[in-house]
Amino acid sequence: MIAQIEGKLVSLSAETALLKVGAICYEVLLPGYLVSRLSDKIDSDIILCTMEYYEGTPGGGNLIPQMVGFLSPQEKDFFKKYTSVKGIGIKKALKSLTIPIETIASAIESGDEKTLIALPAVGKRLAQHIVAELKGKLTGFAVGTPAGSDSQDAELKGYQIEAMEILIAWGEKRNEVIELITMACKKHPNTKTAEQLVPLVYRIKQGVEA
Repeated sequence: MIAQIEGKLVSLSAETALLKVGAICYEVLLPGYLVSRLSDKIDSDIILCTMEYYEGTPGGGNLIPQMVGFLSPQEKDFFKKYTSVKGIGIKKALKSLTIPIETIASAIESGDEKTLIALPAVGKRLAQHIVAELKGKLTGFAVGTPAGSDSQDAELKGYQIEAMEILIAWGEKRNEVIELITMACKKHPNTKTAEQLVPLVYRIKQGVEA
């Protein structure tokens, strides 16, 4: 099973990314929020955590292998929990996840059915079912101020966003990464690339720099 893929982002559609790894191009299915997040990464190298599944009817002789991509193991873990709810398959989950998972997790934990109903392919009954099945199980995803995550990202510069995505892909939490990036840039104002920034973030996190 392919758990991670790294390559050049060749193109994006409303549902998929085409990733070139060597001489091979892989089509990777993406949740809606990730399509918009990667929109400025065409022709850039990216890393995606992945999960595989077979689309089709077992025994029907027409099973198609598919790959789904995420920026971090945490996002993949959330997706697995989300799709464990009866009535939410892989395709419906990908279609409905149009806003950050932190926002969705917070809505589930607070019983905010209005936010869930606003998601594509999620009606009132399914929203109620999601809350009933997952409430209390997603606290680890609904941390910090999830609803403001998009505005926080918007305040970051291009190289800072690139560094953030690298760190998240390596398993760091978004809110912690944003705070560490801000601290690192204040301490090192001449930093201008993600390659320079990522090691500085780890130095601060490990306590090498106070």
